[in-house]
Amino acid sequence: MTNDLVIMTLATGILSALATGLGAFPVALANTHTPSLRGLGTAFAAGMMLAASVLCLIPEGWETNSIATAAGMLLGALGVWLAERFLDRPTEASPQSRQGRRGLLLFLVMFLHSIPEGTAIGVGFATGDFKFGLTTALAISIHNIPEGIAISLSMFAAGASLWRCFWLSVLSSLPQPIVALPALYLTSHFQALLPWGLGFAAGAMVFVAVWELLPDALTDCGRIRTSTGTAFGFGAMALSTWLLNTSL
Repeated sequence: MTNDLVIMTLATGILSALATGLGAFPVALANTHTPSLRGLGTAFAAGMMLAASVLCLIPEGWETNSIATAAGMLLGALGVWLAERFLDRPTEASPQSRQGRRGLLLFLVMFLHSIPEGTAIGVGFATGDFKFGLTTALAISIHNIPEGIAISLSMFAAGASLWRCFWLSVLSSLPQPIVALPALYLTSHFQALLPWGLGFAAGAMVFVAVWELLPDALTDCGRIRTSTGTAFGFGAMALSTWLLNTSL
């Protein structure tokens, strides 16, 4: 294991975490306190999360172990549902309280699903194929941006500042650089768990998108804008994934 490989694994893990914070800037620059625009942004983030799950996380896990991936998806959806029940506070009537609760739920989901993403970065570089490891890290970095948007939409609406949204988004991806290095050295052990982690991440993201984001978007901006935002978000993620895979 060369020092260059270790440094690159750690550096890309840190950069992928920082990429999550980029999602805070478009949220803060736009007037997301306007319900229609906030709903459109929520739908866009939901579309990108659905595309990341369907086009990237699930196929990658399925190639290794389809049963583990499917089981991981069920566990991910169940985990988010339990977290949502735990965080549910019917007595909180103010919109800011509801947005803050949703932001906390999204933060927990993204934090947990950053673990398999960090594993994927470490395993990618452990193959010895530098191009494959870099492609994996860049793909995860791109996918992190809509996660930061989703977290920031709720936290900003709840009254958080731009930089607080940025650092909360980055913190949600902190497991990526932390897990990447152990995964680099203990590839055989981490690789066996990767389909479970990828499935868990996909199940959690799909559940959040369908259970939390899309209903809120429908409430804020109606069916047409929700459908349009979701379609554009899905298409943007699909296009960025395709461009990344064909350019590297």
